[in-house]
Amino acid sequence: MELTQEALRLPAKEAPWAREVREDPRMLADIARAVGGPYHLLHPEQFGRNLREFGRALRTAGVDGKVYYGKKANKAACWLHECATADEGVDVASTQEFSDSLAHGIRGTDLMVTGAAKSTDLLWLAARHGSTVAIDALDELERAVSVARAVGSMQVLLRVLPAENPHSRFGFSPDELDRALERCIQERDHLTMRGFSFHLNGYEVAPRASLASELLDRCLAARVQGLQADAISIGGGFAVSYLEAEDWHRFLDRGTGSLFHGGKEFSHFYPYHQAPTGAEMLAAILAVPAGGRSATVGARFAQSGTRLLLEPGRALLDGAGCTVFPVQGFKPREDHGIITADGLSTSLSEQWKGSEFLPDPVLWPETGPGEPVRACVGGASCLDYDMLSWRKIPFPREPRSGDLLIYPNTAGYQMDKNESEFHQRPLPRRVVAFRADGRLQWRLDRP
Repeated sequence: MELTQEALRLPAKEAPWAREVREDPRMLADIARAVGGPYHLLHPEQFGRNLREFGRALRTAGVDGKVYYGKKANKAACWLHECATADEGVDVASTQEFSDSLAHGIRGTDLMVTGAAKSTDLLWLAARHGSTVAIDALDELERAVSVARAVGSMQVLLRVLPAENPHSRFGFSPDELDRALERCIQERDHLTMRGFSFHLNGYEVAPRASLASELLDRCLAARVQGLQADAISIGGGFAVSYLEAEDWHRFLDRGTGSLFHGGKEFSHFYPYHQAPTGAEMLAAILAVPAGGRSATVGARFAQSGTRLLLEPGRALLDGAGCTVFPVQGFKPREDHGIITADGLSTSLSEQWKGSEFLPDPVLWPETGPGEPVRACVGGASCLDYDMLSWRKIPFPREPRSGDLLIYPNTAGYQMDKNESEFHQRPLPRRVVAFRADGRLQWRLDRP
């Protein structure tokens, strides 16, 4: 049975500011004319709200902790100002990310340095600025020792290879962890061993609570050996829900090639509806009973005087940005049309992981002559696979050159993770929406 146009929709959950922008008769078009092409529209106030919610979850549980924004999730500068203003931190993995954070007001002591096999230059910067480094391997630990001896000291966490992700290339195996702890004891005059860190794939509460509880026991044991061991980083992976449950489950029930241009099939999708999400997921982790004890994970952090560190990226950016593509043309086909957008699919990174960014783009303006249509969206390149949306998306009318397509909630990992200047096209501009004089206004993001 063929589904109705309405049943084929996957409308995104939208933040109020995003609806306000769409309802403005001029703002979107004015920006498009000013920048002369596609652009990313950013709303740091929403990011700030998300950041405060994570802090509130920690305080409600009575846990001392710190939030480090995972900078890799979006390169824009405006998020860093929010982190600096809130006295929270930033998670970086390169000398460039480190320097950029310092330049936008983040103190070195508020930087968490993560990633694989960090360069000696990055280790040196971290030691000079009092940053915390998540050490990932024994050879990296030896380079950290050399740098710490030269500079004076370095603060480190030891990253653990989780049993949940045994094939991950990150983290110390149990035997390696024992050796790393011994080296930290030997080098305690130069290395301040702050504790442990981990990152889990997926978006489940229970495994994070279980591993955090296990590492609390390790912290207590390390203190007996003379190490500081007063912190645990539980990493990122805090869930985001882009769609309402009913729409998501209807899609999963119907998710066949008939919904996609050319019968395209996908092996996986991001879970576009989840619960709990964001700061509520953190609160759920802290509320889990700890390893068979009567106390919760949060209570054990508080009772043991252990700080909880976390590195959310996507969850802090939830609802904080959208991407706008001008329409260049529309080509009708038998049962759907093909929109060509002024932009490339590299600005929607999910496509480059063999998947699809599923929330419906919104046609702007929504009203106008013409009947409802279904259409996929292609990029403005010479490549057949340059598709922003393979799905045959319902639109209220036939798109025309000069219209705009607004892809919602793209700030988290979609906007700039894989962007390129293919065909020598400039990258989309980053535009910041902010409230002044009682209305939303805009400016370009600072370099």
